Amino acid sequence: MPRVTLADLELRWQEVADEISSFCGRMVESAGAEGAVVGLSGGVDSALTAALLARGLGSEAVTAVIMPEEGVTPREDIEDAAVLAEALGLNVEWVDITPIVGEFERFLPPGDRISRANVRPRVRMTILYYLANSRNLLVAWTGDRSEIEIGYFTKHGDGAADFLPIADLFKTQVRELARYLEIPEEIASKPSSPRLWPGQTAEGELGLSYEQVDLVLHALLDLNMEPKEISEATGVDEAVVRKVIELRERSWHKRNPPPFPVVRHLKP
Repeated sequence: MPRVTLADLELRWQEVADEISSFCGRMVESAGAEGAVVGLSGGVDSALTAALLARGLGSEAVTAVIMPEEGVTPREDIEDAAVLAEALGLNVEWVDITPIVGEFERFLPPGDRISRANVRPRVRMTILYYLANSRNLLVAWTGDRSEIEIGYFTKHGDGAADFLPIADLFKTQVRELARYLEIPEEIASKPSSPRLWPGQTAEGELGLSYEQVDLVLHALLDLNMEPKEISEATGVDEAVVRKVIELRERSWHKRNPPPFPVVRHLKP
C-alpha cells in the first residue's frame, strides 16, 4: 500500500492564491456588495483570509475587525492582528467584547464551560454582521477544511458567514499558503486557538495534531480509504483515525442546513 504523507497535500500555491482571490471578488460582485468584513484574530486562518481578500477585492474594500477580550485574548494576538492589518492596508475596526460578554453572563442563567465560552464567537458574529449590514459588506468566514470537517467551530458563531474563502484548504495547507504569501512566520506557525478561555489551544483541546487530522481526512475523503487502510497508509494510530472519523460524524449538523420534515405531499 502506498504511503500517504503531508507531501501529498502540496498544491500549486500561486494558482491557489489566484483562484481564491478571484472567488472572493466574484462573491462580492455577485451580491452587489461593496466589500467584505473579516474578524482578524492574529491567527493564521484569519490572516490568510484577510490577505486573500485584499488581493481579490483591493485592500480599501476589506474591513478587518479586531475583537479582543480582556483576560482571554493574548497581547501578542492583538499586536499581530494590528500589524498585519496595517501591512495589508485594510480598514480596521476595534471592538472590545469584554463588556458585551460580561452583560450576557450577568443576565444568563449558569451554564457549563463550553456553553458560556460559545457566547464569545456568537458575540463576534453579531458584531461582524452589524458592520456588514450597515456598510453593504459580506462576511467572510475564516474556517479551514480541517476545522469544518471535524466540527471545530461554534455553530452560529464563527461558523456564520456569507462565503468561505479557505474552506477547501486543510490547516497544514493554510500554513503553507500563508508562508508562500509571506505572512509573518510568527503568525503562520502560531498554534491555532479559538481563544474561548485563557491558554486554550485547538490541538490541546482535541488531543490531536493537525498533521494527524489532515492526513486522516485526506485519506478518508479524497482517497476513500477505510479506517484500517488509513492507519496503515499514514502511520497514524487506528484509534486516532477512528477519533477523527467520530468527530466528523458527530458534527454533521454543523455542515448542513437544519433538517425539517417534508409534509407538502400530505394533501387531503
